[in-house]
Order: sequence, then structure tokens, then C-alpha cells
Amino acid sequence: MNLPDSKLKLAPTGAIISNAELDRTMSLLDSKLKLALTGAVFGVFAVILALSGNPGNMAICVACFIRDIAGAMKLHTAAPVQYFRPEIVGFIMGSFLISMATKEFRATGGSAPMIRFILGFAMMVGALVFLGCPLRMLLRMSAGDLNAYVALIGFAAGVGTGTFFLKRGYSLGRSTAIAKTDGYVLPAGLLVLFVLSLTTALFAVSEKGPGSMHAPALAALFTALLFGALAQKNRVCFAGSIRDVILLKDFSLISILGGFFVVMLIFNIAHGSFKLSFTGQPVAHARHIWNILGMYLVGFAAVLAGGCPMRQLILAGQGSSDSAVTVLGMLVGAACAHNFGLAGATAAAATETAPATAGGPSAAGQIAVIALIAVTFVIAVTNQKKIEI
Repeated sequence: MNLPDSKLKLAPTGAIISNAELDRTMSLLDSKLKLALTGAVFGVFAVILALSGNPGNMAICVACFIRDIAGAMKLHTAAPVQYFRPEIVGFIMGSFLISMATKEFRATGGSAPMIRFILGFAMMVGALVFLGCPLRMLLRMSAGDLNAYVALIGFAAGVGTGTFFLKRGYSLGRSTAIAKTDGYVLPAGLLVLFVLSLTTALFAVSEKGPGSMHAPALAALFTALLFGALAQKNRVCFAGSIRDVILLKDFSLISILGGFFVVMLIFNIAHGSFKLSFTGQPVAHARHIWNILGMYLVGFAAVLAGGCPMRQLILAGQGSSDSAVTVLGMLVGAACAHNFGLAGATAAAATETAPATAGGPSAAGQIAVIALIAVTFVIAVTNQKKIEI
């Protein structure tokens, strides 16, 4: 690429595009105040879902919701986490509908799909070792969970590592235009599955545990549709926000996260669910090294894939088959994490009949995280392209 640095800017997906093209597509990104306000709106959506029945510290969690869908489809048999979450359908459909309405829908694909599948798989395993995606990490931070602050160190380090390879020319190649119908497959397929979840008994449903806690299906779908549409417009990406700070000294996207955090912090304090501690946190563990390494893997893989788990859903909704493949990688990763005992366990206090447990990942989960970090490094090293400036 012979374009000088002054003519380039990183898009939130990780692609390099011209400033003129970026300006045409980022109407909500022209001020940090607007971005912070859209983040606050995301916080309101999370509050609505929490008050409507979703577990408080996973009111919105892409990894947890995909894990629950995998369980509902009987891809794993962990009884407490089986429910066809309408939010995943809503995120993708919201992005799809708004991109169609604003003529931003572009059916693209062909950029190293199998590598993206592996990166999606890696992101999911890392997230489930920590017990949450980057979005849930922020939710847990806003509730005072100090384990999530520890995990943030790993996530930022992972994003930093991925950014290092971006500077060295890492690329999975350009996506190219494909048949528009190809971009319809994932949104349409999920919509059909959602209808089946409402009208049939095909899917498993948890009787207890996180899978049994959920907002009414149509309310969850509608809220997620709005969330997905707004996320498509403001290009929110947890990995991208930190990457832009490191690479461009640009704090625009991170202001979205700031707005979201402030709203959730206020809600948790007002709701009485704020507790500043390492212990006694719902669905968490204090195995700090694995919280750090799990989220390191998520951050590293997210940069290489071109977006965090939430961003992958939004990109899939606006026509990216490459992101759709990444989402399928996350689905398979969720199934394997529970079928093979890779996911972290929640810490539990002692009871009259059982001793206290520290939780965290099993030996298999620890090995998986280390192995997938190594695989991610191999992907980063072997996909560096020479950049001519």
C-alpha cells in the first residue's frame, strides 16, 4: 500500500480506509460528547434488560448469550445455561435493518474465513474462562467486581499485542463483494430459529441457573434491535476503542464505553447491587492469572479478527460473511467450552454441606487458553504483509 499515513485512518473494523470514505460513514462519530451519549443509551438498554429479568451482571453479554443459544440447540448439555437468547437475533437484525435502510449493507466475504473461525473460537473460550465478554467485563466493573478490573489488564494487553502486529503489517486480506443473498443468510436463519423457539419445543430451556433468568422474549428482541441499530451507526467496538488509543491516540470510540459505564454505575449504586470486592461477586472467580490470560486471548484475537464479539455480530448483520463465520466460530467455541470442561467455574462460599470453592478454569481450560494464545500468535506472525510507505 503506497498511501501516506496522513491519508489513512483505521476504521473500527481494523481496515485501513481513506478519511473521506470514513467521514461519509461516521455521522455519529463527529464528537466525543455524541459518542458518550450513545454509550449512555446502551447503558439504558442494559438497565431495561436487567430490570426485565436478565441476570443483573450479564444483562447484555455476547459470549454468555451465544453460550446459552448453543445450549438451547443442544450443542452442549450444561443444563443451567440453555436458552435461545432473542438478544443475539436482535443485535444482528437491528444492524441488518438499519444498514439496509441507510444503504450501508454490503455483502462481502472471502477474507481468510477459516482463520476467522479459529479467532472466533478463541475469543469464546477466553471469554468463558473469564466468565464474560468485554461488554460483560464492563458491566461487572460497574458493579464493583474487582476481578473484572484485573481482567481489563489482560484485555488491554491483548489488544496492545494485536496492535503491535497491525503496525507490522498484519492483514487477512481484503473482503470482496459477493452475492447479496449470502449476506442475508445469518440474519434470516436466526430469525427462523427465533420463531421456532417461540412456537415449538425444539429447544432446551434451563429450569435454574442463568439460562432460566431472562427478559420476556419480545421485549428482549425489541431492545436488542434498537441496540444493534445504534451499534451499527456508532461503530462501537471494545477492542477497537483501545486499539485506536494505542495506534492513533484517538479517544473517540472509548468515550462510548465511558458513557455506558457511567449509566451502569449509577444504576448499580441506586439498585443496591454495587459491591466493591474480589469475593462474593455473582458468576465470577478470583483466579487472577486466568482472568488476565482469558481476556488477553479475547483482546488479541479480537484485533486480529477486526472486532470484538459484539462488533462481529454487527458486521455480520450489515453483510459481512467473514464476520458471520467468526460468529459461527464463537458458537462452536461455546459448545466445546462446555462439552470439554474448558469454561471457568463460579467461585462459591462454604455451606453447611460443602466447602468453599475458588472456581476458575479446570486444567483443561488452562491448557486450552495457553494453546489458543499460541495459535493466535502463529496467525499474527504468518499473516504479516509488507507495507510500502
